[in-house]
Amino acid sequence: MAANEDNKKQTLKECCLDEEFMQDEQNQKLIDEIAKENILLTKEIQKLEAELQEATRNSQINEDIPETKIKFTSVENPESDSQFSNISYSCQVSSKVPYELQKGQALITFEKEEVAQNVIRRGGHYVQLQDVNVKMMAKPVTLNSGVRFQVHVEVSKMKVNVTEIPDILPESQMRDKLELSFCKSRNGGGEVESVEYDKQSGSAVITFVESGVADKILKMKDYPLYINQNCHRVIVSPYTETHLKKFQVFSGVAKRTVLLTGMEDLQKTDEETVGDFINIHFQREKNGGGEVEVVTCSLGQSHIAYFEE
Repeated sequence: MAANEDNKKQTLKECCLDEEFMQDEQNQKLIDEIAKENILLTKEIQKLEAELQEATRNSQINEDIPETKIKFTSVENPESDSQFSNISYSCQVSSKVPYELQKGQALITFEKEEVAQNVIRRGGHYVQLQDVNVKMMAKPVTLNSGVRFQVHVEVSKMKVNVTEIPDILPESQMRDKLELSFCKSRNGGGEVESVEYDKQSGSAVITFVESGVADKILKMKDYPLYINQNCHRVIVSPYTETHLKKFQVFSGVAKRTVLLTGMEDLQKTDEETVGDFINIHFQREKNGGGEVEVVTCSLGQSHIAYFEE
């Protein structure tokens, strides 16, 4: 009886061990599956981050803002200097949208939108080019995406930028030297409110307590900075802050411009001459046209035309 009881206990013990082993094996498999899933998720996150960075790079605008003449008007009786501490300028910028004009095609732009739409509705037009009657098809011009945004610029009358600062002192000492130099009234300076110094770029932003000091310093173009009895000439320039607002992406169809096709057999003809005949034909109301602004032909090779929103 005792032997049988021992055998039962041993069998029960082995069964428990087998269950524990199976449980441990299942847990390990589950852990391995979770680890694999984590690796896949990590790779997916890295892929999405790379795509986001690429999309951000592609969305950057690499266009120069066109020069614009600005007229400044003075205020006769300002209430206080602080009221006019900054000069502000705002403008809206729209990118030019390129359009590839293929061989045997032309673009014609009318003064009025309704004329362009009427020409498109008629579809086919027979245009007399010297002794040849050419059938041209009028189609709408579908444009690629463009962008528009507002540029807001503020020119401070309390701050100046300082560049070409020599790297010969520790950061804290150079900050003190800049404050001492720019507060000297005999050099055109005044009481300094703060100094933001960047040792790595050798530049600083000096903020003055009173308005008018920055204007006097900016007339000098450069400014004396005395260090260890040596005079270093640093460059001073206006402090500006630029903000882009209301960024929009637009696309669509040109409202006043029509695409003309069907001139593939005229590649050896002078483009200017063909443009003149197209202009004459579409100027006439009996042909469904109206006042024309410009005609661009592409006969020998493809051209790039630019549209502004």
